[in-house]
Amino acid sequence: MMDLDQPSHFSTVDPQDMRGHIDRWAEQCQQAWEQVQGFVPSLAVPRFQGVVILGMGGSAIGGDLLAALAADSSPVPICVNRDYTLPDWVGDNTLVISSSYSGDTEETLAAFKAARRRGCHLLALSSGGQLAKLARQYSTPWLHIPYPSPPRAALGYSFIFLVGLAQRMGLLPDQSEAVDEAVHILNKRRREIGAQVPTAENQAKQLALELKDRLPVIYGAGILAPVARRWKTQINENAKSWALWEEMPEFDHNTVASFGLPKPLLKQIYAIALTSPAMHSRHRLRFEISAELIAREEIAQKEVEAQGQSPLAQMVSTIQFGDYVSFYLAMLYEVDPTDIPNIKYLKKRLGEKPSDL
Repeated sequence: MMDLDQPSHFSTVDPQDMRGHIDRWAEQCQQAWEQVQGFVPSLAVPRFQGVVILGMGGSAIGGDLLAALAADSSPVPICVNRDYTLPDWVGDNTLVISSSYSGDTEETLAAFKAARRRGCHLLALSSGGQLAKLARQYSTPWLHIPYPSPPRAALGYSFIFLVGLAQRMGLLPDQSEAVDEAVHILNKRRREIGAQVPTAENQAKQLALELKDRLPVIYGAGILAPVARRWKTQINENAKSWALWEEMPEFDHNTVASFGLPKPLLKQIYAIALTSPAMHSRHRLRFEISAELIAREEIAQKEVEAQGQSPLAQMVSTIQFGDYVSFYLAMLYEVDPTDIPNIKYLKKRLGEKPSDL
């Protein structure tokens, strides 16, 4: 098993430097915010009655995060569409934002084309690919993601771009101070949980050691519900390990009933509660009671509390922590955190039957 206190050895398992991408979270957020400020003044904002963000995987989670962040301020609904087709209600009064890091995600492209046929207001985010070509063809505003990485490692761009756009469109109040706070906390936390910090002082390394050979079940509420989803997908892709995510308070209406069975599995589960100082008081109480029920079954558990005053800072600080945990877990399993052979195989098989979408 990899010794987490020997970071000089990480490169043997991490030749494509996923660790470096995680280390650069703060820089990503800062650069993305500056770039989107230069873009949004040229964006003509029409009247619309809903926002739909198209995306899959690492390109879709930014939409989930935005929807949670803007839930208390947006005058129109914001939803994420992970499919080839669009709901019937999406039409010429809808803003459709297509987010695909590669620009070649087949589900996203199909839905983007459908949105144009329906006369939707369009906007696109990508590093290039077919989506950039379609944006030019459709005369659609396009934001270029300039950061070379796997899609999941460019979340600082795909999320902060959306935050800037939402602010410009009146869906969010001014986030300038929140971005500054987020960048400050990300830099501070990197010095606390980065690879050079020994395990004895590094909470992310400690949690990764506890998660090894266990099934993580991550749950959150409000702004941290999509962050729990991010934790799950990062453990899946970086550590090549099963993980599950849940949302509170729904968690308390079904999942709590299952805590006792199957008995052989209970010792392998590790429950992680993502909490925030600003969470609803009833959410806080539910987390406390749920922890009691988990403890009754002697299931391992841990609470991870977000840092920062603003909702944005709380979200990104908790994402950063989870990203480091997923990386350290990959080191413990000695798997390349960047390579995704099963997804590559799936895409290869899909490519054997080209789509006409």
